[in-house]
Amino acid sequence: MATAYHNLSDYDFNSVPSAEKMKIGIVVSEWNYNITGALLKGALETLKKHGAKEENILVRTVPGSFELTFAASQLLKCTEVDAVIVLGCVVRGDTPHFDYVCMGVTQGVAQLNAEGNAPVIFGLITTDTMEQAEERSGGKLGNKGDECAICAIKMVDFVWSLKK
Repeated sequence: MATAYHNLSDYDFNSVPSAEKMKIGIVVSEWNYNITGALLKGALETLKKHGAKEENILVRTVPGSFELTFAASQLLKCTEVDAVIVLGCVVRGDTPHFDYVCMGVTQGVAQLNAEGNAPVIFGLITTDTMEQAEERSGGKLGNKGDECAICAIKMVDFVWSLKK
């Protein structure tokens, strides 16, 4: 469903499992930090609201969105996180750079999910304008960071349910 018809921060609180025992990694891009910082804030607040302990949330920054995939793969290899959330923002410009970055991150995250044992949550905002990015990072359409945190919690719970 298109974001225009769904607020990214709306969800049924009671449908979200406890994150008390979960270890979540978050990789956030420094590029467009006015947006990605807001996404990070939303993700952190939502994780904590559902019981995640601050010491079980590992946040790392990377220079740009293209580096999110590598950083997520390293978090999965070098730490004991149950899920990784990648947060970035790419705003379309006058060159095809937008397409290459978006495609690279999308394919990279899809590959990590297909081949890995822990979910990698796609929190890359891809918009035509900065205004659209602002609307999705705490503006009138909610915060994609909130949505990613809920997705991470639910996906970790899904993985854990298979191991019972």
